[in-house]
Amino acid sequence: MGSEGINHSKFGDLFAFILYICAIKFPDLKLSTFGGCQMEKRGTRAAAPDIVVYVGDNIPSWQDGQSRFINLDQWRSPDLVGEISDTTLAIYLDQKKKIYAALGIAEYWVIDVRADRIFAFRLDESGAYQQCETSHVFQNLAIALLEQTMQMLSTKTNTEAAIWFSQQLK
Repeated sequence: MGSEGINHSKFGDLFAFILYICAIKFPDLKLSTFGGCQMEKRGTRAAAPDIVVYVGDNIPSWQDGQSRFINLDQWRSPDLVGEISDTTLAIYLDQKKKIYAALGIAEYWVIDVRADRIFAFRLDESGAYQQCETSHVFQNLAIALLEQTMQMLSTKTNTEAAIWFSQQLK
């Protein structure tokens, strides 16, 4: 059984809604999500991010007799992973950030539910993350818009916030 609390769950569902909305608004992206699925690669620590997004083709699929997890020796790295932080912000901004960079994940989000902010990082040519203000996976979507959507959760439901987000993408 999971041990995540109300905030983690509420924000996690909001971001699932946001991914669904992005899939509708940007159908050419051809999004596939694997939230919470463990990723493994020989010589690197395994990780199971809250959000895993692939864009386009060549996405992992399970075959009988294979590992249940995403084998990054067999499949390409996701285009985006995200962690929802209620109590583990320092770990996500340090240890997990290093793991995801080593796994070659192009974009990494740390969603800080306590401060309604997102630390968004893009992997540079040297293999290090640099903070960014827009998502490159979601066609220059402003991280500030995602933060505004998060802030609505203090007075609205996560579905109301998602509907508002959808209206901003017109």
